[in-house]
Amino acid sequence: MTSLFMKFLIATLPYAPNALEPVISRQTVELHYGVHYQTYVDKLNTLIAGTELEGESLEDIVRKAPEGPVFNNAGQVLNHQLYFTQFQPADAPETYPSDEMMSLIDRSFGSLENMKHEVSKAASALFGSGWVWVEADADGNIYVCQYRNADNPVRYGRIPLIAFDVWEHAYYLDWMNKRTAHVDALWGLINWDVIAERLG
Repeated sequence: MTSLFMKFLIATLPYAPNALEPVISRQTVELHYGVHYQTYVDKLNTLIAGTELEGESLEDIVRKAPEGPVFNNAGQVLNHQLYFTQFQPADAPETYPSDEMMSLIDRSFGSLENMKHEVSKAASALFGSGWVWVEADADGNIYVCQYRNADNPVRYGRIPLIAFDVWEHAYYLDWMNKRTAHVDALWGLINWDVIAERLG
């Protein structure tokens, strides 16, 4: 008998597929969101069906799963969920970091511009595929960290705030090999109201 459980679903985009242009094209959204992200979701559902991880939250799977296919797919599902839901349309009114977020950024980096510079450095220095995260710990310290492949801050008990996907499929159609320029342009799409919610 087939096990019935609540399957993970791809997150609904809070904007139209072409709303991030020219930073992220409709073609890239359709490929990255509609193919890559969907594939991770489908694979994760298949891998956990009938296992002890069935029914666990996505975050708990990321924390508990051993290195291997389940973790790789769960990590990528969580990474992409947070990535795609952090943006707002390119023509939307600009949002700004909350007072609390700015206070933490200033304490950790001196300024928002310094933090953005650290993100650019981390993105350009990461060899191969992976992610750069702005994340927080329980004491409110803000960090910029590199993660390879599917890894992410949740695995280490930190709060993921802003995701920068530096796998080539995230930017190559639009930016070719200009990874750092793409990452710098993403700041114009960040919905800081969403980031404030993640900070809690």
